[in-house]
Amino acid sequence: MTSLTRPAAEDPYAKLPPLPSFSLTSPDVAAGARLAADFVADGSNTSPALAWSGFPAQTRSFVVSCFDPDAPTPSGFWHWDVVDVPATVTALERGAGAHGGHRLPRGAFHVRNDAGGDGYDGAAPPAGDHEHRYFFAVHALDVDSLGVGPGTSNAGVAFHVAFHALARATLVATYSR
Repeated sequence: MTSLTRPAAEDPYAKLPPLPSFSLTSPDVAAGARLAADFVADGSNTSPALAWSGFPAQTRSFVVSCFDPDAPTPSGFWHWDVVDVPATVTALERGAGAHGGHRLPRGAFHVRNDAGGDGYDGAAPPAGDHEHRYFFAVHALDVDSLGVGPGTSNAGVAFHVAFHALARATLVATYSR
């Protein structure tokens, strides 16, 4: 049997056209640090609080996501995707990723994550696999609405984001079991 252990994938955003960056911070997640039990599937499975600033003045909406490029699939694993966050919103509180979207800002919605849920599903790498990276990202967009619905795939959201992104902020944490 083949071991799941393999080298980590590169930065998933490095193959895309470069974008200006802005600041993404969290009282719950430190850059390069291990995710706490509150934010992993085996723990409380709660989305962390996130806040962003310094995005372009012409921003009209945001997409917030969490992606694991190190998952043992050719396409990584999407843990969270929030679409149509209004430009007036510059933070999501801890737990905003609750299933059903009732804790999201008005107008924003989740698309189904790769675990099949409609909210945040925390880190859950295979036991014994190498440390995985979790890219929390906020994309500032030039449109009020991305023009997709809750049934859109994460790849579909990313495709539309590529044509409307003004800037990107990322915060990367790690986790292994």
